[in-house]
Amino acid sequence: MKRTTGQDRTITRNWRPATQAVRGGTARSEFGETSEALFLTSGYCYDKAGDAAARFAGEQQGMTYSRLQNPTVEMLEERIALLEGAEACRTMASGMAAMTAALLCQLQQGDHVVAGRALFGSCRWLTDTLLPKFGIETTVVDARDAQQFADAARPNTKVFFFETPSNPTMDVVDLKAVCGIARERGIVSVVDNAFATPALQRPMEFGADVVAYSATKMMDGQGRVLAGAVTGTSAFINDVLLPFTRNTGPTLSAFNAWVVLKGLETLDLRIRRQSENALAVGRFLETRVPRINHPGLPSHPQHALAMAQMDAAGPIFSFEVDGGRTQAHALLDALALIDISNNIGDSRSLMTHPASTTHASVAEDKRVEMGIGEGLLRLNVGLEDPQDLIEDLDQALTAAGL
Repeated sequence: MKRTTGQDRTITRNWRPATQAVRGGTARSEFGETSEALFLTSGYCYDKAGDAAARFAGEQQGMTYSRLQNPTVEMLEERIALLEGAEACRTMASGMAAMTAALLCQLQQGDHVVAGRALFGSCRWLTDTLLPKFGIETTVVDARDAQQFADAARPNTKVFFFETPSNPTMDVVDLKAVCGIARERGIVSVVDNAFATPALQRPMEFGADVVAYSATKMMDGQGRVLAGAVTGTSAFINDVLLPFTRNTGPTLSAFNAWVVLKGLETLDLRIRRQSENALAVGRFLETRVPRINHPGLPSHPQHALAMAQMDAAGPIFSFEVDGGRTQAHALLDALALIDISNNIGDSRSLMTHPASTTHASVAEDKRVEMGIGEGLLRLNVGLEDPQDLIEDLDQALTAAGL
């Protein structure tokens, strides 16, 4: 494999994000293919036994095993790192594999984590259930208030972990303030940036140390494969994260990596168009529902902060109905165009009831703490004509008594 013409890192880092999403990290074989090659192989051969020994000793460049290196996967990792503005990236089998590895690789018994209250349900399971099993304590705070991170920090605090915008309440975290507090105290900030992706928000520009992704979402963008990624400094990725992942094996398949590479080529176009569509749909819903949580609308209490940190508000938001689960389910059942699905980031419009799906495993009292009521619905706005989506929502709202 050889780098395509101009793929010197000093040059590619100066490319703008839309260009990096199409060409960043590209490596071509001797055949000169235009599309990235798909290497479906678990292992690699060596010319001589000494070459194998040298590679395993780190004395010779080259692949050893696809749990550690794969040419297709490496292209994706390089591309995501370039988009993020990070020194390095490691991909994982899923978004949750990425979140788990980003935390466990740097924590041990006796450590303390400060986490935002509004996290994806499985991320709350990590902080509330998994970490305590290893003697790691978590303090949950309202991440909208940066001071709460400072107040909750202890001498043994190792990580600040939060998501912005959050799933599904759309809380927005002041990245500069929270990451600044972490830097001052020698704490590692880990940011879940799945909703925005680096196309709309780059947390490292605001001081974040580690940025993690469910690449299943907007990066693939068409509901095809599972994938995750963790970005950071070369020292963190290679010296802290890699020893954990190489021995625990949350490996991304070459095929899934190839699919995400193809998805990244259209990420900038998709996420901006979907953001526009979501804003149009949000403006309509604002006139029909009791409450809406859309950072792109001036009615959102953190609208100014969101617009200062993000290039656009993204395709996902939530809203609430007063009739609880009964009315929320009635609205979902009345939809004719929008699909009922717990996935997000898809080019198709999808809606779900978080309390009974994505956050069903979270105890009811914690869901209340997170702001997830029985009347909350989360909407992923796709690439359909927004007027068709508005008409579908209009008739479903009417059918549900709204």
